[in-house]
This record gives sequence, C-alpha cells and structure tokens, in this order.
Amino acid sequence: MAEASCRLTEDQFLCSICLDVFTDPVTTSCGHNFCRNCITEHCNTNDQYLCPMCKNVFNTKPELLINTFISEMVAQFRQSAQQKASSSSSEQQVSKPGEVPCDVCTGTKLKALKSCLVCLVSYCETHLEPHLTMSGLKRHQLIDPVENLEGRMCTKHDKPLELFCKTDQTCVCMLCTVLDHKTHDVVPLKEEYEEKKAELGKTEAEIQQMIKERQQRIQNFKRRVNSSRKNAESEIAEGVQAFTALIEFIQRGLNYLIDTIQEKQKAIEKQAQAFIKELEQEVSELMKRSTEVEQLSHSEDHLHLLQSVQSMKAIPPTRDWTEVSIHPSTYEGTVVRAVAQLEDTLSKDMKKLAESELKRIQQYAVDVSLDPDTAHPNLILSDDGKQVNHGDVKKSLPDNPERFSNCLCVFGKQSFSEQSSSSGRFYFEIEVKEKTKWTLGVARESINRKENIPLSPENGYWTIGLRNENKYQANANPRVLLSLKSPPQKVGVFVDYEEGLVLFYDVDAAALIYSFTGCSFTEKLYLYLGPCPNDGGKNSAPLIISPVNRTETK
Repeated sequence: MAEASCRLTEDQFLCSICLDVFTDPVTTSCGHNFCRNCITEHCNTNDQYLCPMCKNVFNTKPELLINTFISEMVAQFRQSAQQKASSSSSEQQVSKPGEVPCDVCTGTKLKALKSCLVCLVSYCETHLEPHLTMSGLKRHQLIDPVENLEGRMCTKHDKPLELFCKTDQTCVCMLCTVLDHKTHDVVPLKEEYEEKKAELGKTEAEIQQMIKERQQRIQNFKRRVNSSRKNAESEIAEGVQAFTALIEFIQRGLNYLIDTIQEKQKAIEKQAQAFIKELEQEVSELMKRSTEVEQLSHSEDHLHLLQSVQSMKAIPPTRDWTEVSIHPSTYEGTVVRAVAQLEDTLSKDMKKLAESELKRIQQYAVDVSLDPDTAHPNLILSDDGKQVNHGDVKKSLPDNPERFSNCLCVFGKQSFSEQSSSSGRFYFEIEVKEKTKWTLGVARESINRKENIPLSPENGYWTIGLRNENKYQANANPRVLLSLKSPPQKVGVFVDYEEGLVLFYDVDAAALIYSFTGCSFTEKLYLYLGPCPNDGGKNSAPLIISPVNRTETK
C-alpha cells in the first residue's frame, strides 16, 4: 500500500522547470513548488518575474519559502528509491564487456536497459523507473541502450541531432537549420528514417531474391553434378563391359592364332620325326652291310668269298627317297585373316555401341515446328509446321525483323538454351531423303537475317549440308568434306548447350556424321533448315521434321 501511495504522489516531486526530482524545494507566493536554483535562475534571466506554472506576474522578485513538507517527502522518496535500487541490483545483470552500462549506478555498473535521447543518459532497470512513471519524463525519447550518447549531439551547437539535411546527407540540430543549412532540404529525422528503412527493406528483398536465385543455382549445379556422376558411372560401366569383352575376344583370337600355328608346326615335326626314324633305320642297316662287305673284301679265302657273295645281296632294300620331302608351312595371311575377323567383329560391336549411344541421345528428343514468321518468302511450309520446301513463286509477306530476306531458310519456333530444360540437352530428327541439296543444324538468335552471311560457327551457325555430286560437308571454318559410307536418309541433331556440343547422326546407320565441339553458347539457339532451290523439280522434296522413334535403328 505504501508503494502504491508513493507512486500516486510521485508527480508532485517533479520540478516543472528541470523535469527532475526536487532539489532544495521552495514555494512561491502563488503556491507552486520549484527547485531553489531552477526558480532563481528563471527569475534572473527574464525581464518580468513570472511564475512558470500559472504565469502570475510579481511586482518584485518573489519571496521563496522553504517547503519543509515537500523536502521531507522528497527525502523519503529518494531513500525509498535507493533502498529499492539496492534490493533489486542483485537481481539485475551486471554490465559485461561489450554491453552498455548504466550511467547512474555508482560502484558496480548494472546493464542498461534503455538510453534517453533527452537526458543523454543510459539507465538500468531501477534508474529507468522515473522515465516510466513520471509524466514529465515519460515524454523523453527512449531507445535501446547505446554507447557514446554524446555522438547524438551536434558538436557545434550542443543540441540533439533530430533533423536530417537531404542536401548534405547529414544529421543536424535545430540551430543548424537556421544557420549552416538554412536553404537546404531538411526533414525530421524520423521521416528520413522511415524512407531509408523502406529503401533498406527493398534492398533486403533484392538481396533475399539474389540469395534465393543463387541457392537455386547451387541446387541446379548439384543436380547437374549428380546427373553427370550417374552418366559417368554408367558410361564407365558400359565402357568396362565393352572393353573387357573386346580384350577377351582379342585374347581368344590370339590364342586361336597361336594354337593354329603350333598345331601346324607339330604336324610337320611329327612327319619329319617319322621320316628321320625310318632313314636312321636304313642308315643302320646300310652301315651293317657296309661292315660285312668290307670284311669280306679283305678275305684271302677264295672259296669263302665266292660262297658268301652268292648268298648276300650287296645293298639291303630301302625306300626311294627322291620323291619324299617335307615342305615348311607358310603362315602368310594367317595374321591378316585373324585381324580381319577381329575387325569384322569390332565393326559389329561398334555398330551396337553406336546404336546404344544414339538411343540414349534420343531420350532428349523435343517437339519442334517451323516458325512461318521467319521463313523466306520463297519457302512453302506445311500447315503443321513440320515440312518446308522451295517454291518458284515469291509470296508477298511482311518484312518483319525475324524474317530471312536473302537466305532460303527458316527457323524453328522453339528455342534451346540452358534454361529450356533441366539437362540443357536437345535432340530432333530431319528427313532428307530424295533431296539433292540441303542444309540443316542450329543457329543463334542474333544472326543477321537480312544478308547472306557465310555459314560458320563464328557467324553463329552450326550446320552440315549436301551440295553437288553427293558432296557432304560440315560448314565449319574452313569447310570439312565428309566421307560417308552411304547417303543418310534421316539426320539426327543433338545439342548439349552446357557442354558446347552439336552432333549430327545418320539415324538409320546409327553412325556419327560430324561433331562441333568446344562451342561457346551465350544466347538462345534455334533449329535452322535450308531446303535449297528446287532446281527445276530435281530438289522439290521437302525437309521434314520427323517424330523420333527409338527402335528405328537397324
């Protein structure tokens, strides 16, 4: 109850001049109370003696009477506040390094809860209470505790910095606006604060959007890396399988070659050994007969020699070896035939690998159609936008910026870029059968459509084509003549935007025709078709965008 009663009369302890608790309170003849120093200084600095509260005019300097009742009440109030401060200080946090301390605390500094921009003082919970309860102090502006409150005062005029000069982009006080910044655009600090806060909000939104975009790009990169890792693992597994089978096949071929040669050699050696054995037997018999003949020839017994010669043939029976021979095996062509067989097998395996690769690429097939707004006036497009051929009559069409004026060509409607798909890869097929001339591929969006520019990657074209006498060429710089086993009937075009690849395939043969590598794509790409002049009907067949059939390879 005492505390409640004290709080009800706290406003009576406030001097209306200094807005602080009375110090040495005195009473004027009109009955109002002030600090002695406050009312004395007020009377000394004014021409008239006025009561600051009721504006009562005194003819002479007012007599100041000590108000003992107020003095006692103020003393009790100060004592109560000190006791409360001492009892609550143990519960409040002591200021730590980096925290703003209370400027009023003596001895141990408690942590400040608020700073007053009027008093230029930071207060802890206890010393802040008058600012929360007394009507005069309630009007003061409190902010979260900050250090260096003096920095919020104008160093030139010692007044609060409560205005903002837009001209000089600096905080100023009231005196600055009538002196140094008189003609400048000055607004209240709060107004500029709100404007800058709104700008910061926009900046924060932009930053958050940039963060979001970059986080999305990070996720996109991670997805690309994971996809690339899976593709790499799949390619490695397939490559290991293919090369392991190839190594095994080569090893089997080598073993077969060695076994064949060794078997031939063994047969020759066996035949030779049989001949040698037989010859050695005959030599042994002949040597035995030679010894007998030699011994008999040296005999001096006439009767014995004659009787022995009649019973013994001079030469034992032997084979006629003049027709017997061994011909060394010749191995010319053996290795060549084995390698040719290996090459044939490799060719078949390569065909299977090419078909497998083409099928993987075909999974990136996209639905494309031709854009009539880009077609040269001499070109005829089908209603579904899937076919184009050259017509003899030049149509009257608006010469819009997208239309080709000199080159007999047309763009597709759909664009290809890194953002067009999650993988950045695209594939489509163009039927070219029965045509004697054609050009197809992709081109960048910004190419010159009004002049006949040479087709090359430097000019924004990645194309191949058929020219006179079945001459196929890649329109690189310089031109590259292509050697094809058979004329393609359908050409597949694969674009990997991120890797900078443009590949052309003979779909039926599942064979790579040509590849542009190391390309740098920085803008949208479009399908580019040039059916070429019909040449009196010889080249009247259309170029056709064909639906992709993954089971079409032979």
